Amino acid sequence: MSDRFFLDTNIFVYSATDDDPAKARIATELIRKALTTHNGAVSYQVVQEFFNLALKRFERRMNIEDRQEYLARVFRPLLKIHSSLALYEEALRLYAANKLQWYDALIVGAARQSGCALLYSEDLQHGQKFGGLKIVNPFL
Repeated sequence: MSDRFFLDTNIFVYSATDDDPAKARIATELIRKALTTHNGAVSYQVVQEFFNLALKRFERRMNIEDRQEYLARVFRPLLKIHSSLALYEEALRLYAANKLQWYDALIVGAARQSGCALLYSEDLQHGQKFGGLKIVNPFL
């Protein structure tokens, strides 16, 4: 079984905001584990969604230096899945077969393509499986 795991956007959002200190601690620990073990993965979608929120909706908006440092220090080592025709084909199959929302299908497809056993997210059903990939809500 793979030790690899995928982090959904909400993990990064909770780690960067003060909205829920308990969730922030859990999210920060998952990111730390991803970086120190080199077993964590994200896709371009996660990076795009995070910065979209960070630039528009965070109470404390990130300045350009903070964004560049976060990109280099956190996302660069974790970025494993790029947009590709294969990813879109997988997401379309997942969308149709599992009645997922399109962006959720892309996340699940990216996690599967990166060989992850776990996908940490609160946006999908805890315990749900997609082949060898299991959804885990770390905030339960």
